[in-house]
Amino acid sequence: MIFHVCRKTTWEEEKKNDFFGKEEMNDFGFIHSSTKKGLSKILSRFKEKEDYVVLSIDETDLNEDIVYEEKDEDHLYPHFYKLIPASSIREVFDLNTYLNQNRPKIIFTDVDGTLYDYNGNLPVSAVEAVRKLRANGHKVYLVTGRSKAENKKEIWDIGFDGMIGGNGSYVESEGKVVMHQRITYEQCRHIVDWLNERGLDFYEESNNGLFASENFVKNAKKTIQKYMTGKGASKEYVENIEVKDVIHGLVEHENLYRDDLNKVSFILHSYQDHLDSVKEFPDLVAGTWGGKGDLALFGDLGVKDIDKARAIETLLNYIGADRKDTFGIGDAKVDIPMMEYCEVGIAMGSGSDDIKAMADYVTDDTEKDGFYKAFEHFGLI
Repeated sequence: MIFHVCRKTTWEEEKKNDFFGKEEMNDFGFIHSSTKKGLSKILSRFKEKEDYVVLSIDETDLNEDIVYEEKDEDHLYPHFYKLIPASSIREVFDLNTYLNQNRPKIIFTDVDGTLYDYNGNLPVSAVEAVRKLRANGHKVYLVTGRSKAENKKEIWDIGFDGMIGGNGSYVESEGKVVMHQRITYEQCRHIVDWLNERGLDFYEESNNGLFASENFVKNAKKTIQKYMTGKGASKEYVENIEVKDVIHGLVEHENLYRDDLNKVSFILHSYQDHLDSVKEFPDLVAGTWGGKGDLALFGDLGVKDIDKARAIETLLNYIGADRKDTFGIGDAKVDIPMMEYCEVGIAMGSGSDDIKAMADYVTDDTEKDGFYKAFEHFGLI
């Protein structure tokens, strides 16, 4: 589609005819129009928006009558050199209505099971979708329990506007840190000493690296294999997996008393370890992951009074965006707060039953181009 903006009075007069554009053709010798990308630049020039309408034109049969010639930075605007058949005008919007419906959207996306499948594959279509979304003026942010150091270069190379990490303790937009709440040095010492006393292997999650306890990499393999099996990874992938294939950015033999931590994850010997951590650390949030309830494989400890929804709110306030323009997309129960907060919640077809039950829309599986199809469905790409 291409678009034309004109006064309401002009449209009311000319819509009675079989062809549109007589007034502009008389004044200029052609009819101004725009692609969707260029339209946002044009619309910013209109002050009395209530006096104008936007025509959506199907140019399929009109290409011979269109010349791309007026350049604005890197964008060419199409001009009609013949009157436009009324039958090619598909929709007419009040300018204010169009602007409200077509404001740039803010997309918040999970990583594993959403962008990536659980065999570690990144569909080409997912990369294409993120890049198309941003090219169309939308913003795309990662929202993950991961800290920044855990994201591979491959992820950053896709191109994102920023991230929310550490389950909401860290917010970044366009390279600037918007908010960062860390575990204190004293809290870290307490955690490390307590875990060592109980013989629990762990790793500390920081934007500067993921710092593993002495035996974590050696002892975590079976737990990681169980975790990936539960996520639906193939038997072949699980059999050949290494801990560092799943937990990117692990660093061994470093000082574990630190002041830069977002959270700490540890292998549970039993669910009681988690219950004891709740009592031991009332000044932190104690959670689990890698399974429901007492089937959980890992415990974690993080900053109190933070969550992904609050982090999204902080980010929206920072960039001056409206909650009504947000999309959240994920595949697991942990993504539900994000999706509940966002205006539109999208669940992956390969996601859990609970997230699909609460979603506004369920797309296809990750490996079946579900990420791309979701935003194609909503007309954002």
